[in-house]
Amino acid sequence: MLTIVAKIHRFLSDHLFYPLALSSLLAVGLYATRVVLARNWVVYFNLVWNLFLAWLPYLFSLWAIALERQRPGRWWLIWLPAALWLAFFPNAPYLLTDFFHLTQRPSIPLWYDIGLIATFAWSGFFLALVSLRMMHLVVEGYVGVILGWLFALSALGLAGLGLYLGRFSRWNSWDLLTSPKEILKETLWRALNPFQNLSFYGFTLMFTALLLVGYLVFISVQRLNLPRRRAF
Repeated sequence: MLTIVAKIHRFLSDHLFYPLALSSLLAVGLYATRVVLARNWVVYFNLVWNLFLAWLPYLFSLWAIALERQRPGRWWLIWLPAALWLAFFPNAPYLLTDFFHLTQRPSIPLWYDIGLIATFAWSGFFLALVSLRMMHLVVEGYVGVILGWLFALSALGLAGLGLYLGRFSRWNSWDLLTSPKEILKETLWRALNPFQNLSFYGFTLMFTALLLVGYLVFISVQRLNLPRRRAF
């Protein structure tokens, strides 16, 4: 039993579960404090729901990693978690757009709400980066470096598109199953009429660039290995 617990702990630790959980707990704690101070749980409850959705792609990527480790080389086994990950991936960085709801409200200082939304936003942002890195490495292991990066860049572009469709058109990830034709129709119309949809292009490109730069920085930080000074 202890051996199993140790393996699970090591697996979660290797995939940054604990810092991500700590960040999410801080966010939920700030929300709970706000509920007590304002005596109102409705305001910003959407942040808690969106944080829950942001955890789904991370959990799907853990699922894919676990399957790949248990049955290496059997790429067809990861299709389901990979497809679910891709469908729900935009939900993680979507929290960045929740500053859209920021406004001065009675009894709670504006600075508190700025910190509250920022904590949820960075939690979702890092959940996105970590889950993308895991899926990137899984795909790279099967198809090589070039196609692995093509996969990562495509996922980032689709995430930027998903953020726009979620924020302004109010589509959800599960709508890909219930209304795929409508989503495709709207996306194609906006893409083929650029002069009537400049905000569509601007928003999608801006957030894709933000996610790409964040991902590159994240990878670089992971590779950082500064020499340690000896203690005297």
